[in-house]
Amino acid sequence: MPARSPAPHELAWFKSSHSGANTTECVECAHVTYGVLIRDSKDADGSVVSVGTSAWGCFVNGLRQHQSALPV
Repeated sequence: MPARSPAPHELAWFKSSHSGANTTECVECAHVTYGVLIRDSKDADGSVVSVGTSAWGCFVNGLRQHQSALPV
């Protein structure tokens, strides 16, 4: 029997530690075997974007490089 993808409510969704207390403009992510799922935190039953492991790694590394280049 082929494995099925978990339903969105079965996943361990999380927000960035940088999202703060403001709940109006956040996205949530959930790790899956092939990458990451991303959704709007205000619409948990809405659309979900699937991003592969390699693309997610490039995105996160780009954010880290940009953050380290910002003046303190």
